[in-house]
Amino acid sequence: MTPHSSAPADTRSPLRRVRLTDLPSLAGRQLGASRRVLIDQQRIDGFADATGDHQWIHVDPERAKNGPFGTTIAHGYLTLSLAVELFWDILEVTGSEQVINYGLDKVRFPAPVPVDSEVGATATVDAVDPIQGGYQVAVSLVFDVPGIERPVCVCRMILRYLGDTDS
Repeated sequence: MTPHSSAPADTRSPLRRVRLTDLPSLAGRQLGASRRVLIDQQRIDGFADATGDHQWIHVDPERAKNGPFGTTIAHGYLTLSLAVELFWDILEVTGSEQVINYGLDKVRFPAPVPVDSEVGATATVDAVDPIQGGYQVAVSLVFDVPGIERPVCVCRMILRYLGDTDS
């Protein structure tokens, strides 16, 4: 099973493809940018239903017109939930039998994501550390929206790539 197997079939390919054994060579390197994902009201409403967070700034377009942002905005955690999907647009690791989302460090939401925005991410590999059966990779992700000066989310994602590191 590849990381893209749960995504709809398409023809895109990651910007960079490396073998599991070559992961250490990425430490300290910027990897590039992902494609953009549209955050429309339907997606925001679906996230609200899935999480139980129906705050009006997210789900009430009429009230939000007169609110602090002038429109509805995406939940911060909705933006963050795109981390894996957008990262897999940037990097594919071949030879990995499984990828485990190990966690996140220092998540921030410096700017809101207005409805109908397109969110993308850039990635930098901070560290690659050997672990039993593979590598632990720390990646800084910066999420952005065209026309918004500040990032809409920044985080450090920790992934574990497991497989045969002896070949």
